[in-house]
Amino acid sequence: QVQLVESGGGLVQAGGSLRLSCAASGRPISSVFAMGWYRQAPGKQRELVARIIIGGTTNYADSVKGRFTISRDNAKNTVYLQMNSLKPEDTAVYYCNARWVGSADYWGQGTQVTAAS
Repeated sequence: QVQLVESGGGLVQAGGSLRLSCAASGRPISSVFAMGWYRQAPGKQRELVARIIIGGTTNYADSVKGRFTISRDNAKNTVYLQMNSLKPEDTAVYYCNARWVGSADYWGQGTQVTAAS
């Protein structure tokens, strides 16, 4: 059974930083096909923020390039999202997502990020 648990969200002032963590259990992230972060603000669609693809390739939404960095620690079976220079428009619930080859998507419960103006 796969479980993804996010942590690290909170309230910060605009310009501040947060680091989100997504701890996976049940399967090793070293063999994941894709794993990353999505976010959803009230009244808006869920959007991809950052993702790591098998082999180490990373993808970022244009709105966060240069400010957010996704990384992983295979020993801890955890993926991180370092968020710097946070803006009010970054305010959303952030969800961890993972997919292994031959499996469906798995989602975490979400963690709230609020960047106050």
